Amino acid sequence: MSDTTVNTETNQDRETMNTDAMQWLSALVALIGLYLVASPFLFEATDAAYWNDTLVGTAIFLLAGYNFYLLSKNRLANVSIASLAALLGLWALVSPAVIEMGSNELATGTAISGLLVAILSAYNAYANSKADTPDRAGAGARG
Repeated sequence: MSDTTVNTETNQDRETMNTDAMQWLSALVALIGLYLVASPFLFEATDAAYWNDTLVGTAIFLLAGYNFYLLSKNRLANVSIASLAALLGLWALVSPAVIEMGSNELATGTAISGLLVAILSAYNAYANSKADTPDRAGAGARG
């Protein structure tokens, strides 16, 4: 019976972590996406950099915003959505090496934003996938 109590407490801790801390993590990723959208307007940018940062930033904003919405409704974040945001973050990280950005400030801002999005979104995906796994594993092992 103590195992059940421990599992219940652990699940409650996981829900609290996912609906509170992870919600704000998703909000931070969404704000970084907005920065990517705004950065070509703040710094000198080529047409390719303008479209790259605008499209990638918008996608990151929408994906992280959706996970923020899910978490605000006390649900787990969508792991696939967070993983896609992490991949877009990786693209933003390497895009200054592939695309002519137009200015060093834009290239640096894009790369740093991409690194932050990749790390934070990957953590979000990892934490939410682990929050869902023990319930399924425990039910299968006992059932």
